[in-house]
Amino acid sequence: MEAEKLTGAAQSPGAIERLRLYYARNEQRIAVLSFICGFVFDILMVDRADSWHAIAQQLFYLAVILAALTQMFFEEGVSAPDPAGRFFVVRWYYQYRTALVHFFLGTLLNVYTIFFFKSSSLLVSFAFLILLVFLLWANESERFKAMGLPFKFTLLALCSMCFAANVVPIFVGSIGVTVFLVSMLAGCVPQLGVAWWIRRKRPDHFPRARKQMLVPLGAVLVAFLAFYWLRWIPPVPLSIPFIGVYHAVEKRGDEYRLSHERPIWRVWQHGDQEFLAQPGDRVFVYFRIFSPTRFSDQVQMRWYLKDDARGWVLQDTIPIKIVGGRAEGFRGYGFKTNYQPGEWKVQVGTLDNREIGRVYFSLETGAEWPRQFEVEIQ
Repeated sequence: MEAEKLTGAAQSPGAIERLRLYYARNEQRIAVLSFICGFVFDILMVDRADSWHAIAQQLFYLAVILAALTQMFFEEGVSAPDPAGRFFVVRWYYQYRTALVHFFLGTLLNVYTIFFFKSSSLLVSFAFLILLVFLLWANESERFKAMGLPFKFTLLALCSMCFAANVVPIFVGSIGVTVFLVSMLAGCVPQLGVAWWIRRKRPDHFPRARKQMLVPLGAVLVAFLAFYWLRWIPPVPLSIPFIGVYHAVEKRGDEYRLSHERPIWRVWQHGDQEFLAQPGDRVFVYFRIFSPTRFSDQVQMRWYLKDDARGWVLQDTIPIKIVGGRAEGFRGYGFKTNYQPGEWKVQVGTLDNREIGRVYFSLETGAEWPRQFEVEIQ
């Protein structure tokens, strides 16, 4: 009896082995859990786009993913090293590195989906955002995981370029075509550097590196350039968290006092998006635009009137100088005195006509009548 107990104890798997078996049986559930944990972790940890903590976190994730994928590249086609007997951290890494890579990729894709979504209206950047959301889902899909290293290097290239597209303008302090091209070059550096090192030190592996690393990198770069040319890439890191239509905007000290007639139950509107104008009224559009610290550039406020035959017709363009650093965003406004009844749209965008935000409103005119404004403080 004692011998049987000893034999059973010797054959019972250890804690690490039980974890490995559980992971093998529940890999898909763990992948979904990794995605959810990455999403929650991102909500808790990611702050402003120009937060040094957020930038350092993204940079760490990218470095870990690049190192892990490079190691997996060299181990492809050869016997994997046996982690038994090594330090427990090494054993844990070899057993769960694939889940770790997908966790970090999922977190980064979620971060950039949020950043790009904030930086433009959904209608303008719909195609690019749909692509990011699709890849976010594909990162957790077993079918795409089975595509192996080329797909993972594709996701890494996408994350590297999204990171550079967001961070380079923060350091430069402005946006534009030249800044975007520099950011794309910076985003290519990690994978190009690894491929160059492989060509110098391990030339026998370079044909495979070209296929698995450089071809995905080139495809992502071409896609980014095409999307930028089509104006489908939002102007990160700028974003407009608030924009509304008002009868008056008055600055008192560090406060802006916004006057409107909006009924209290229209909680989804900002200001008077059903604007009733009396003779002599001016139409104000007030906005808050997030821009990083040390950022200094110019945006344009474009006023459009809808024409039944020609669609949206540009009526006026107002340049506005913005500076960054304020936590709640730079506050600005423009107004129009020469207008006519109809459907209006005001866009705030970059000098190269990349939209950051918009607001729609309908305008009606009439004779004078008594009215009382509500005042909103910003």
